[in-house]
Amino acid sequence: MVLTLIALAGLAAWLYLLIFNSGFWRLTEHDRRFAPAGAVVPQGAHVVAIVPARDEAEVIATSVASLLQQEFSGRFEVVLVDDESTDGTADVARAKAAELGAAERLTILQSGGPSDGWTGKIAAMHRGFTYMRGLEKQPDFVLFCDADIAFAPPVLSRLVAGATARKTVLSSLMVKLRCESAAEKWFVPAFVFFFQMLYPFRAVNDPKSKVAGAAGGVMLVRPGALAEAGGLPAIREALIDDCALGALMKRQGPIWLGLTDDVHSLRPYPRLADIEKMVTRSAYAQLDYSPVKLAGALLGMIVVYLAPPLLAIFGAPPAREIGLVAWMIMAQAYMPSLRFYGLSRARAFALPLIAACYTWFTVVSASRHMRGRGGEWKGRFQAPA
Repeated sequence: MVLTLIALAGLAAWLYLLIFNSGFWRLTEHDRRFAPAGAVVPQGAHVVAIVPARDEAEVIATSVASLLQQEFSGRFEVVLVDDESTDGTADVARAKAAELGAAERLTILQSGGPSDGWTGKIAAMHRGFTYMRGLEKQPDFVLFCDADIAFAPPVLSRLVAGATARKTVLSSLMVKLRCESAAEKWFVPAFVFFFQMLYPFRAVNDPKSKVAGAAGGVMLVRPGALAEAGGLPAIREALIDDCALGALMKRQGPIWLGLTDDVHSLRPYPRLADIEKMVTRSAYAQLDYSPVKLAGALLGMIVVYLAPPLLAIFGAPPAREIGLVAWMIMAQAYMPSLRFYGLSRARAFALPLIAACYTWFTVVSASRHMRGRGGEWKGRFQAPA
């Protein structure tokens, strides 16, 4: 009887997610559909990109070049905020801009590191935003973007045209992560799947919904709206800075979040340990550093992801049949994410094992936080005590 109830709980959870969670699994929100037909970049549009960078010498040339080579009819400048790099990140960026004949469009600022109560990335973003607010001519948009991504040439125009037509105060793109190594092929599509489950893009994009989120790799913001919201000091402690900014900006007006095939991550995750490090940095922050929420999350992962296949294989009727149906629904929901990354849909049946690994990563994240080593990023432990 108990196993049957567990199986029914798992099945009910998947039916709810499939039917009532804003169709997160269908991957309908995409930047190629962001700008309505006929939308164009306004004449004289002005955009400033702010790129926080800490020890990114290996990728910064590719990233900066992709920004400086955007096909954009308006005025576009790049501000690189060097966050105490020790590998010559700023010099590499400066040399690449000079090579492209665009040195006058690149400004390099020194961050000086975060003050107490600030995470490093937000402090660097704030340094760039403060500089931008001091310019004689204010831009129409600020593009916050990571230093380890590369843009296809049309992306900025598409974003600005869409944001203008939709009157969004924040427009964000989920960067297409690398999916080349064995670890990436198993874990990256699941990462995107879980993110969309927590922050269904269609709900994020619905002004009537309270769901808010963003993806930190690419965030096009109206600077006036951000200033009115209290600016970046309002989220200075946030470890999951993108979703914190999304929640802040949705109180100012419409926001939009979607997938893209035209902005790619340059950061490799060749081993399982690299995936673990990426996830454990902020997994416990997602639970508000709450042991109670951690226990609830663990119970939920067991019932929703692990129980269905275990009951389908080892259970007795009717729990076995119910578990099998839940497992099939789970796999079906995951298949579009695999297709988005060009992978076999057969991998969908391994989602319970992948979810078990992510559950373990969350436990490790909590353990590290409790030992004062949470939120690690390039030598900094940024999670609040």
